[in-house]
Amino acid sequence: IPSMYDRTVTINGVSKAFAMTGWRVGYIGAPTWIARACNKMQGQITSGTNCIAQRAVITALEAPVSKIQYMIDAFAERRDLILNLLSEVKGFTTDTPDGAFYVFPDISAWFGKTVKGHPIETSTDFSLMLLEEAHVATVSGDSFGTPECIRISYAASSEKITEAVRRIKEVLS
Repeated sequence: IPSMYDRTVTINGVSKAFAMTGWRVGYIGAPTWIARACNKMQGQITSGTNCIAQRAVITALEAPVSKIQYMIDAFAERRDLILNLLSEVKGFTTDTPDGAFYVFPDISAWFGKTVKGHPIETSTDFSLMLLEEAHVATVSGDSFGTPECIRISYAASSEKITEAVRRIKEVLS
């Protein structure tokens, strides 16, 4: 929308789109006056990105999407797998994510219950119980503004995803 050009700020990074997690390289697209102000702040808050990461990001951004299509396809398959498996877990309600590699099942049906001696009042309680009893690491939805949910990554092999959900189902059965 042309009238929005001078009022639009896009902030992104390469971690997820290009499987460069941990590289901590981000970028901004904004009107010059905003970009300059951000540059002043950023220069005082963080250190410079190393040259190897900078060159890798240039290559990633200039490459055609076809070069990473295999990753896009693999994550779509893993997403579909985990959604299918989680649909069989009692008390889980999951929407289909459009991006990243996480699902956020609503687990609030378990609030007020006790699982394996663990009282479940929050998603943090639920995540800790899964870690202790199923040896599956999840993250409470509190940090993401969804306290009724947990975050589960599907950035793992299909075998590991299948095993993790099997363990979750076993603990909750």
